[in-house]
Amino acid sequence: MAVGAPTPRSEPAHGVHPPDARRPDAIPYADYVRLESLLSLQRTRTDVPAEMSFLIASQVMELLFALLRHEWTIAGERLDADDVAGATDTLRRSVRELDVLVSTWDLLATLTPGEFGAFREELGEASGFQSYLYRHLEFLLGIKRAGVLRGYVGAPDVHAELDRALRAPSLYDHALDLLARRGLRKAASGRPDPSRPYAPTEDVERAWADAYTDGVHDLVALGEVLTDISERWTRWRERHLAATLRALGNRPGTGGSTGASWLEQTVRVRVFPELWTMRTLVEPSKS
Repeated sequence: MAVGAPTPRSEPAHGVHPPDARRPDAIPYADYVRLESLLSLQRTRTDVPAEMSFLIASQVMELLFALLRHEWTIAGERLDADDVAGATDTLRRSVRELDVLVSTWDLLATLTPGEFGAFREELGEASGFQSYLYRHLEFLLGIKRAGVLRGYVGAPDVHAELDRALRAPSLYDHALDLLARRGLRKAASGRPDPSRPYAPTEDVERAWADAYTDGVHDLVALGEVLTDISERWTRWRERHLAATLRALGNRPGTGGSTGASWLEQTVRVRVFPELWTMRTLVEPSKS
């Protein structure tokens, strides 16, 4: 339901920007958070009071998507550098950010079918399914589907960015490479084609189970925070489904999306699957 963000511009690594020239009369806090610019972005298309809540909730979601992309990219880099503690700390911070993301559905859950219907037509073809930041997060989580790129062919910069993300290792791929370097995986490090959807294997399941059984502290901590992320992602999808059903029922979603029927399918898919299935294999702790 969240409306997609505008086409990105080229930015320095991890979003770092040099400070702008400050106006002498600027309030420092307002200048830092770009408050004037932020408050200029809430341009509703109707005079329906509920539309402002929908628009701001959608914008907040996009900001949180951008933050999570930032965190998970850094975490992947740290895992590649064998900085497991640093990666785990970054991922723990992202879990709190995911909690905030999930809670944003509380704003949209207040919409009745009549309120949403009063401004829905003015959204035109805009749909949360078009959010390129959301797609990037899916790719980072290993939810790889090349077909979704077709929706961005009219935005070449976005299409190129998502194509790179599709072909790059996911956050989970970085973690599995770490397990291989630790000698816990029998298979060779890495997947032949990281652009393909992730498929669970007994090799990975056994590797995680061995790490937990042997009490490999840093890998257990990493596994638990990845499980936290997987759990929050499922909560996000469940709340998305519930909000859609409350506002739309089983009608098609905005922009021609299939709405609740498609969301019901996504709720059943868990990311990082072996971190869930391996728990039946872990031997009891002897301590």
